[in-house]
Amino acid sequence: MTAFLLAGPVAGFVLANTPPPEFNPDTVTPGPAGFVAIFFVAAMVVLLGFDLNRRIRRNTYRAQIKERLAAEMAANAAQESGETDAAGEAGSQPTPGQSPGQSPGQSPGQSPGQSPGQSPGQ
Repeated sequence: MTAFLLAGPVAGFVLANTPPPEFNPDTVTPGPAGFVAIFFVAAMVVLLGFDLNRRIRRNTYRAQIKERLAAEMAANAAQESGETDAAGEAGSQPTPGQSPGQSPGQSPGQSPGQSPGQSPGQ
């Protein structure tokens, strides 16, 4: 408690005996060192901005390429599965006028190993 009572007069004494500043606060400048420091910080901010822009653009391009590749792979997979389904369906189901065991170029009375111009007995 006595510390608080003594703090007021001690602070007043210290502040009253402080010498006045030797410089005019209105004419203080940072000088050449301050200019160089601020210029360096500004240059680093500009360079970091360019680097950030480059990295964002690169990531955007990579994402676009990944989307294109995924779409292309999906289209290729769909085309391949469509071809296999179409080939499987065409081979398993006879066309109209064709018997179930008959190949597509075979005449109705022709055996499987026989050429189209041969008669069945030859």
